[in-house]
Amino acid sequence: MTVRHLVTAFEKWSAAQQPLVLATVYETAGSTYSKSGAQMLINGQGDFQGMLSGGCLEGDLAERAREVILTGRPQTVTYNLAQNDEALWGLGVGCDGLMRIFLQMLSPQTAYEPFASMCAAYVGESVEAAVTVIESADELISAGRTQVSVGGKAVYNDIGKTLEQHISSLAATVLAEGHSRAAVLEGPGGEFKLLVSILRPPPRLLVLGAGLDARPVVRLASLLGWRVVVQDHRPAYIAAGEFAEAEAVYCAPAEDLAATVDLLRIDAVIVMSHHLVTDGKYLRVLSGTGIPYIGLLGPVNRRDRLMGDLGDLAGTLRHRLHGPAGIDIGASGPASIAVSIIAQVHGQLSRRIAKH
Repeated sequence: MTVRHLVTAFEKWSAAQQPLVLATVYETAGSTYSKSGAQMLINGQGDFQGMLSGGCLEGDLAERAREVILTGRPQTVTYNLAQNDEALWGLGVGCDGLMRIFLQMLSPQTAYEPFASMCAAYVGESVEAAVTVIESADELISAGRTQVSVGGKAVYNDIGKTLEQHISSLAATVLAEGHSRAAVLEGPGGEFKLLVSILRPPPRLLVLGAGLDARPVVRLASLLGWRVVVQDHRPAYIAAGEFAEAEAVYCAPAEDLAATVDLLRIDAVIVMSHHLVTDGKYLRVLSGTGIPYIGLLGPVNRRDRLMGDLGDLAGTLRHRLHGPAGIDIGASGPASIAVSIIAQVHGQLSRRIAKH
């Protein structure tokens, strides 16, 4: 499951005015398939988008979702796979972890909030947060109430104003940590257990070159739910390309890259035009950006020649440029080379997320 696929399913089901259930992991212990903040959408027919386990628990969650839709009341469920995977499920999954999941109703009558506001964050450009009440000792603030913040301000809040400042402060703390987690908050009416979910839009990958070997790169990135932009200076390459999965495809000279693509919105770049002069122009433009990952196809001597041609500008790229792009998996051919490249980009982006 990716955020992109989750949003697509939501758009389809909400357009049909279907009642939905949002299932969210709020606590884990031991080895689990998903961690806090992982989400899954379930409709009234038991269809779902997203996976919180390796397929072991989704059927049971679909049954519970039907009850949530019928009653309109949220539920919490605990799966202790270390103790119950054989006796309770009969699956023998061999997991050794505990997972707690919260199920809440999303209905047309409430405009599918709070998930509609979460989706607005997912398709945006910045990392945001949602805070959901999981357990409450306050009769006036029931489980399922949620506050979604964008830019430090609540864009949706049915928890109420009383705790808004405290919740916003908690959300800011968890955003700085970079990982969704549960927390306890003391309020005027008693104690609350809250889930602070990080709402992280999918990364945007820029592929510079539209040759045959760019196609599997775009497909794999799209499969991961990344947003992909492709640019090439050759009209014939663009015309022959199969980039339906890309968010945008541009035919423009390399030196016009900054005018064609908003580079401030790019998280990673693969330079793969297979044209020495063009790749040099791309690197010259990219040297003036802060994009943390820049991959360059071709052997080491080609990279060194390009870096030498850049002169003093090469210094701004030295710790960001990965050339040859990709990790060494013995790749041979476009598909396996694409796997090595996407794996390297994924690792770099994940480490960057972990630091933040």
